[in-house]
Amino acid sequence: MWFKKRNILTIILLSIFIYFSMKLTEFDITKFRDFRNMIDFMAQWFPINFSNLSGIVMDTLQTLAMAFLGSLLGLLIALPISFIAARNTSPSPIIYHFWRVFLSFIRSIPEIVFGLILLTALGLGPFPAVIAIMLHNIGVLGKLISELIEAADPGPQEAMKAVGAKGWIVSLFSILPQIWPNVLSHYFYRFEVAIRTSLILGFIGGGGIGQRLFNDFKTFQYQSVSLDVLIIMIMVIIVDFFGGYIRNKVI
Repeated sequence: MWFKKRNILTIILLSIFIYFSMKLTEFDITKFRDFRNMIDFMAQWFPINFSNLSGIVMDTLQTLAMAFLGSLLGLLIALPISFIAARNTSPSPIIYHFWRVFLSFIRSIPEIVFGLILLTALGLGPFPAVIAIMLHNIGVLGKLISELIEAADPGPQEAMKAVGAKGWIVSLFSILPQIWPNVLSHYFYRFEVAIRTSLILGFIGGGGIGQRLFNDFKTFQYQSVSLDVLIIMIMVIIVDFFGGYIRNKVI
């Protein structure tokens, strides 16, 4: 039955965590009582200012390029690392644990932290943002792909070894074809995430439509902000549909 003592204890602990979380975050629904200020603020967003549409489209393409390049470079670097970070293909336990720790470390650092460091070192613009996205994706994709490698069917590997194949040839022709559809699926998901990350990196000087949105907010150009938000929504929706279409075709 659902009301076993263990379930009751879980509910009590969950309730305590929810209570303290609400206290720590100052969670208060009554703050939504007066919508007048929000309505007045949103009214300043209209009519939408289309005068900067061409510039916004270029910034949108820059954001897409940042996300695509950062996630693609992350995949290309993470793919070989994942084979030496997988238990069944790593040359030795020491190398396996070293690269596992490395992937965990680089994955634990958010893109915005990488961005702040790189933007300070390399200057403002999209290039540091691309590197920040790439570094984080190396950690994430390296972990995901290494787990796919560990879960691969050992049959094809044993068959290739039986005919004399050795080293990386075994991994390339027996494991990679098995995991490739899921690798692409993970990549397109990370590409979608990278688009949202590119917007955030734009707030700190990484370029793209995120930087334009931040500047329009800062200069109170709310009619331009509404167009920025509209273009961002359209971009994210298109990429989500495109990524879903590709994943359905591949898997």
